[in-house]
Amino acid sequence: MRHPLLACLMISLVATACAAAPPTHAEHPNILIILTDDLGYGDIACYNPESKVPTPNIDKLAEQGMRFTDAHSPATVCTPTRFSVMTGALCFRIGKSPVFTGVGGPCLIADERLTLPEMLKNTGYDTAMSGKWHVGLTAYDNEGRPIHKGGFDSVKRIDYTRPFVGGPTDHGFDQFYGTVCCPTTDWLYAYIENDRVPVPPTEIIDKSNYPKNAYTNDFRPGLAAPNFDASEVDMVFMDKSLSFMREHVTKSPDKPFFLLHSMQAVHLPSIPAKQFRGKTDAGPHGDFLFQMDWIVGELMKELDKLEIADNTMVVFCSDNGPEVPTVIHMRKDHDHDGANPWRGVKRDGWEGGHRTPFIVKWPAKVKANTTSDQTLSLTDLFATCAAIVGKDVPNDAAEDSFNMLPAFTGEATEPIRPYLLQQTHWAQKLSIHQGEWKYMDYKGSGGNNYNLDRSDWSMKPYKLPDNDPDAPGQLYNLKNDPGETTNLYSKHPEIVAKLKAMLDATVESGRSAPQR
Repeated sequence: MRHPLLACLMISLVATACAAAPPTHAEHPNILIILTDDLGYGDIACYNPESKVPTPNIDKLAEQGMRFTDAHSPATVCTPTRFSVMTGALCFRIGKSPVFTGVGGPCLIADERLTLPEMLKNTGYDTAMSGKWHVGLTAYDNEGRPIHKGGFDSVKRIDYTRPFVGGPTDHGFDQFYGTVCCPTTDWLYAYIENDRVPVPPTEIIDKSNYPKNAYTNDFRPGLAAPNFDASEVDMVFMDKSLSFMREHVTKSPDKPFFLLHSMQAVHLPSIPAKQFRGKTDAGPHGDFLFQMDWIVGELMKELDKLEIADNTMVVFCSDNGPEVPTVIHMRKDHDHDGANPWRGVKRDGWEGGHRTPFIVKWPAKVKANTTSDQTLSLTDLFATCAAIVGKDVPNDAAEDSFNMLPAFTGEATEPIRPYLLQQTHWAQKLSIHQGEWKYMDYKGSGGNNYNLDRSDWSMKPYKLPDNDPDAPGQLYNLKNDPGETTNLYSKHPEIVAKLKAMLDATVESGRSAPQR
């Protein structure tokens, strides 16, 4: 007869082993986040019926899932937004919000800060990233000195025999294939695999190999690797993501994965791959949008082929609103408005700078062909994913992240967020949005210069009259005035005072999310 103490010990050991075992694929979904670049609310047909670019795959994604109409990038430019996606915190909280170029750095994410991929990795996920990093890292020169400056001269100093430090694989990703910053405009035209550049650049990029038009003026000179073709960047990123999913299903079918597919599209310069040129009636940028949509379709097809679509949560989103010259030329050349129906563009604190597409598809949990008007920020991805996998978020992490899972599942009957805190690319230019009211704690756009009049494009035609020139800030009623045409600052001082106090309090407290 088995000894009772031995039986109890065995039961205890089994229970401990079960508690420590990693989650199974059936318990937790795969998570695929498709983060596009400079994609506006009005660039997608399911958001803008007047769009001149067909986006059938993204439209289908919306039909199969939930489309959010009040979703926002945390900042109005790429680097601070990507910091927020990774950390669930607004970038201004670390005292700076740079936009890195070349090999600018060091990484904005402190070593001790918990990131979204780290949290999921600790829960049993395989983690991978394909595409644009742009949160900073550290390259070294031949003498082992760190390089923390953007520009062409810094790229020339890199010792490619040394690993880069502070990149994706140092912050929670098991594997990475992509670029340091903006792939086709930031001096270093080469791919990083994990923490090294396997094919270093050898010569100055030859821009004569690519189309020249109004949508390619953002093409800076720089050093290019032999395997780097600026027109094929997004196709390379797609192939890496597809390969990761196939390999994962083959080797680790019982484990969930987290994949961040971080696109170049549709950041300038607009150089679509050759097979997409002329595919739309909206010029090179329209073709680039069409290519982006096609890539989304290929990723979705692969989920179906691998028979994992039902248990994969797909999030489609953008890092900020559409770029200035893109919007100006597309309006003029093709009657296409990437910011429609909002005021402002990338860098602006007005809605067009940060109100962006956000679609979630998850057949197991999200009802198809639904729409949500819940206010959402990309910072919320952290707390939402934590809720999905049953992970507690410590108070020193994800300070601006709210759990949007009840919105995804349709269970939320009241607003989840009490308010939305927002920043431009300047850390000190903040706004707050609660209900129908939006308060901007600064004058003007917070980003772009609307007196700018260049030879190739001008912002002056889009400058609106300032009806309250003496006001130090701005107040808009988004319900009655979604175009933010009339500043109500002086007419509603009580609302200004309330929102200003709320903004100051959340800045001082160090968080907008509640203590956990």
